[in-house]
Amino acid sequence: MKTVVLDAVTKSYDGARVLTGITFEVDEGERLVVLGPSGCGKTTILRLIAGFIAPDAGTVSIAGEPVSGDGRIVVPPERRNVGMVFQDLALWPHLSVKGNVEFGLKVKGIPKIERERRVREALELVGLAGYAERKPAELSGGQQQRVALVRALVLEPRVLLMDEPLSSLDQELNERLRKEVLGLQERIGFTLIYVTHDRGEAIDIATRLLTLEQGRVVGEGTVEELRAHFESRRLPDTCSGSRGEGANRLGNRVREQERREDDTSRGLPRVSRARGSETRMLTDRSGESPGTG
Repeated sequence: MKTVVLDAVTKSYDGARVLTGITFEVDEGERLVVLGPSGCGKTTILRLIAGFIAPDAGTVSIAGEPVSGDGRIVVPPERRNVGMVFQDLALWPHLSVKGNVEFGLKVKGIPKIERERRVREALELVGLAGYAERKPAELSGGQQQRVALVRALVLEPRVLLMDEPLSSLDQELNERLRKEVLGLQERIGFTLIYVTHDRGEAIDIATRLLTLEQGRVVGEGTVEELRAHFESRRLPDTCSGSRGEGANRLGNRVREQERREDDTSRGLPRVSRARGSETRMLTDRSGESPGTG
């Protein structure tokens, strides 16, 4: 089954075209990595799938159901069964590890006994069972990453979206957490769509690659199929150095607009952001924030 399908998707911000005619399909249980330089539209693709924004043209479908298209969001984020882990951390600083992981389950109305079981099992899964009562500030960068990951996985998403979640970590920790993500994906079986600008990371994670430049797909296939494409273009290990000043300005505009739309659409408060990856809950858009109890 095709878990995610984008068909001729186009998106602009403030009149600047960010994505043009994006078309691809993702099979159930697949690990698709979207590779490209900063500002090329990678994060916009994830936000379209999550339901934070709608395409100007074209359609997005999940599990065979059109969820948005032609400027309209048909199925809201909380009903898409999609989890997302962002590059910037947004763990609630006043809540414990358990409180952060449990929050989305509370919003969804999961009974207390079931919440506690799922949180306990999730923390055990990533080796954080003994850290349930600690605050985010008491954790290392790698531990914060694990909390961010299980905060998405505890909702049992069909699709997990990851937006350069390991880019702020040193190489050794990056590689170790990369293996943990792959192990979890193989064990649980969710579909993974992973965004990165790092070629080595992409090759290590992907069962299939999608390469993006200036909002257009320029390559798609398995790692082996795209190896010749990489070599012919002499891509560096990271794709971030191939952009000019104009592209950088556009990329900055895109990221700022994405942040505004994302926070506004889901009523997120401004919270302190620690180093690491951000997991934002795909719950309802009521603006509810967690209490201290």
